[in-house]
Amino acid sequence: MSVELDAPLAVDSTAGGASPSLRKSRRKVRWYEVAGFTAPALLIYIAFVFVPIGFSLVMAFFDGNRLQPFNNFVGFDNFAEIFSGRRIFGMPFFWDTVRNNFLIAALSLLIQGPLAIGAALLLNRKFRGRALVRVLIFVPYVLSEVITAVIFQMLLNPNGFVSIWMRRLGLGRWADTMWLADAGNSGLGSITFWTVMFVLTWKYIGLAVILFMAGLAGIPEELTEAASIDGAGWWKTQFKITLPLLGPTVRIWAFLSIIGSFQLFDMVWILTRQNPTIVGMDTMATYMVQMGMNRNRVGYGSAIAVVLFLITFTIAILYQRFVLRRDTGGGK
Repeated sequence: MSVELDAPLAVDSTAGGASPSLRKSRRKVRWYEVAGFTAPALLIYIAFVFVPIGFSLVMAFFDGNRLQPFNNFVGFDNFAEIFSGRRIFGMPFFWDTVRNNFLIAALSLLIQGPLAIGAALLLNRKFRGRALVRVLIFVPYVLSEVITAVIFQMLLNPNGFVSIWMRRLGLGRWADTMWLADAGNSGLGSITFWTVMFVLTWKYIGLAVILFMAGLAGIPEELTEAASIDGAGWWKTQFKITLPLLGPTVRIWAFLSIIGSFQLFDMVWILTRQNPTIVGMDTMATYMVQMGMNRNRVGYGSAIAVVLFLITFTIAILYQRFVLRRDTGGGK
């Protein structure tokens, strides 16, 4: 039997590779699959995110009401009014609300952060009843903001549970404190401000603890064991090894906390009985609703919404650019 060595070898497309037409057909099928799974979510996102943003942007150039939002074109007058120092209908200057949002964001980091890290380090150690403590810490976060605000509004009103028990304990001076209605002060000097901060801390510290515990679970035990063998104490091990390795989790939590602080609405709205202006607790979101809905200035409220979006978006971009950069491989 003779064999022709110089005969061309036949290429089996199923064994050695597909033909160009077949590869092109497969790419089309994959593209259709991706488009089919992505299109519904993308359409919903466009309908409920981009369309409202565009609608608000257009309304910001008008001075209409809820029935006729595009009644009177005023150009950039609404934005100029935001950046002016003129007070409208006795409402606070817009930048007073920005100050409140920045104070809430900063104090949330300064108060919730250390408390949550301490609780996470404690709960990371084995002791009896640890599972129950974890559940109790996380339960407040499961409650909705509305339910939480209603509970504390009932507890802290002048005839509520807190005042009744303070009188029974002989603390009548504190029992008459207007925890949620301190109209004489604003900002850091307001009792209402610190009461709201207490409620926010109680509500959201559970999320921080769970995130930090997840971060601690990802730290190799070999590192802490090696530090212990080298003679490092528990505190030194936490400061030199645990906390630095927990840094990415802390930075992610801080990002979520800051963005959430700038979007704060329902908690403040309900705690102050839908009138945060009286107690100086307006945030940008409550101010937007006050002016756009209660004062029937839809155009001005839309302009506030646009400014709120730009402030939040700018903070998010800067935070990711300069703080989260090291966690995404963009820097050392």
